[in-house]
Parts: sequence; C-alpha cells; structure tokens
Amino acid sequence: MPGRPENQPYEVPFSRVVYIEATDFRLQDSKDYYGLAPGKSAMLRYAYPITVTGYSASDDGTITEVQAEADLDFIAGGGKKPPKGVLNWVAQPAPGQDPERAEVRLYDVLFKSEAPDALGDAWLDDINKESLEIVQGAMINPHLAANAKAFDRFQFERLGYFCVDLDSKPGSLVFNRTVTLKDSFKK
Repeated sequence: MPGRPENQPYEVPFSRVVYIEATDFRLQDSKDYYGLAPGKSAMLRYAYPITVTGYSASDDGTITEVQAEADLDFIAGGGKKPPKGVLNWVAQPAPGQDPERAEVRLYDVLFKSEAPDALGDAWLDDINKESLEIVQGAMINPHLAANAKAFDRFQFERLGYFCVDLDSKPGSLVFNRTVTLKDSFKK
C-alpha cells in the first residue's frame, strides 16, 4: 500500500513449504523464461534464491510439487549475483498449516470493442462473456488475511490492483481486481 501513512512493515513467514504460481515452473526451460525449471534458480521475492532439485507429477502429468533448495546465506548486495527470475510466493504460516485462502474476482473489459455505443442496437452482442473470472482458493499471507477490510486496496504484483469486496467476512475474504497491469484492447 505505497504512499499510505499507516503502511507499516510486517513479518512474512518463511518455512520449508512455500507455494508459487503454477505458471512459475515448467519442465522445458528457455532463454526468455525467468521462472523455475529443473536445475534452474529463481529468487523468491523479498526472500532467498531457490534452485530446483526435483519435482512430482500426477498420473496425467500435472506438476503437483517442486522440490528446491534455498540459499539461506544469500544477502542482497553481498557480492553474489541473484537469479534474474523473481517469483511471488506464500509460505505455510506454521509447519503443517496451510495458508489462508480467498476468493479473487478478476474483472476484465465488459465490451469487446472500445466503443460499443457505435454498434447501435447490437451493443449487447459486444459483451465480453469472459469479463469475469472467479478464482476460488487463492492463497494469501497471514498479515493480509488478518488485516484486510472492505474497500482496502492492494497491488498484487504481476496481477493488478485489487479492492476488498463488501462480500468479505472474517476467514472468507473476497478481492476484486479493479485495474489490470496491461491493456486488454488490441492496438
């Protein structure tokens, strides 16, 4: 919450189990990919570099777990060059305890074109049927889970800007994306 006077630093748990986005790991590495792959390193944002040592997959090939080693001796600016890739992550708040979960509503543009009024009576045909995607079970850190209140605003890095919805209840937060980080209209 940059620029807000009540913004105070807080501790983020770091444990043996951390969760990353599924898109931050792939089996085949490439030069233009900064996420994790077998044998590759990436930085956990505001934490440590990790290097993949193995992975597990379900019978259908879906990756279910990535095993990695963290370089706990790494100090930013301490002479070691950090990996290029930086990943967002959420840790278990305590061993064996899963992170809090939330509902995330990803709103996108309501119309397919920038000027639906120019379509006259056909404007209803221009509605983007994929203008709302609801993600259930998004993991959030304990500080956010304990302190977020209706109308509080946050930037979820790489995803956009979000506001806590009035539908939120203690232990059941709902976040609405209010602004994406890239323009959805084709130029």
